[in-house]
Amino acid sequence: MNCQPTIKTMVYNCTNINQTCLLCDAPAHQPYPLCMGCEQELPWLGDHCPRCALPLAIDGFLCKGCRRRPPGFRQVVAAWEYAFPIDTLISRFKHNSQWPLGRLMAQLLGHVLEHRYSEGLPRPDGLLPVPLARRRLRQRGFNQAAMLARWLARQLNLPCCERLLERSRDTPAQQALGARARRRNLRQAFSLLPGVDVEGLHLAVVDDVLTTGATAQAIAHVLRKAGARRVDIYCLARTPRPGQA
Repeated sequence: MNCQPTIKTMVYNCTNINQTCLLCDAPAHQPYPLCMGCEQELPWLGDHCPRCALPLAIDGFLCKGCRRRPPGFRQVVAAWEYAFPIDTLISRFKHNSQWPLGRLMAQLLGHVLEHRYSEGLPRPDGLLPVPLARRRLRQRGFNQAAMLARWLARQLNLPCCERLLERSRDTPAQQALGARARRRNLRQAFSLLPGVDVEGLHLAVVDDVLTTGATAQAIAHVLRKAGARRVDIYCLARTPRPGQA
């Protein structure tokens, strides 16, 4: 008999009943388990490239990479820079199965997206999580991008399209690879499932972190080649340029 609480039970208890801050254990006094002090201290994304969301010193200007080689996706929306404590929270969610942290971050990203929609960001036809390689899915037991996409879909009242894309080639983990190696690693790694039609659709790809953009670019290429009208990227955090504070 399995006495462990289910994912839904753990997330519900921590986000609806135990309304203490998940970062400092103080009373949250908010509709989600995060106190205002900790929320203000998060590394919210400031000035950034309007295309790939790379943190920049001045807002509104394309970064050098996007000027030199425009990506296949239209726009990246990220809530934070990949810095403390968000980097630790994502790691605990992703590698230690601390799902309430993922639920909290998804909810806050949802607030960012709702604000951006009110300012004119086009709403997509559906959310598409980045597929996880079968081997890593067996090892981890869950796909963190799929969990984020489901939570966001419910909050934003959008379809979650988990059966559009597959990881057709099992690739080594990206974390230890440089930008060029990441691009090579992901060649022909993704494909549409048989019978899938994305002609004319605006899709938003959901992932936890955008680093070099190689995964986002590979998926955008597959979707655009199949006729998708627009591809955006929604992620929790965007890494800064190497060596950038």
